[in-house]
Amino acid sequence: MAYLEITLQVSNVNRSAAAGVYSKYKDPFLKQIKGAVSKELLIRDEDVQVLHKFATEADAYAYLKSDLFNQDVVKGLAPYLAAEPEMRIYDVV
Repeated sequence: MAYLEITLQVSNVNRSAAAGVYSKYKDPFLKQIKGAVSKELLIRDEDVQVLHKFATEADAYAYLKSDLFNQDVVKGLAPYLAAEPEMRIYDVV
């Protein structure tokens, strides 16, 4: 198993719109992306995190190169971000 954690800086004003992007692409992520297991939205006062679970670390890296991520998710979130996202991949041992 592996996790992809993406931390987003989104102002309170834009959080609802950013959550809409998350909701819109959650189902396609789970159905279309190889090895996708789950996707969760974690909200804190200081940031928003999207936690993706994959069957393998290779699946997580492949998702970052996919059209769904680059053409849909990234472009959909871009207007709502206050800074570049932080991305980390964790391998579960």
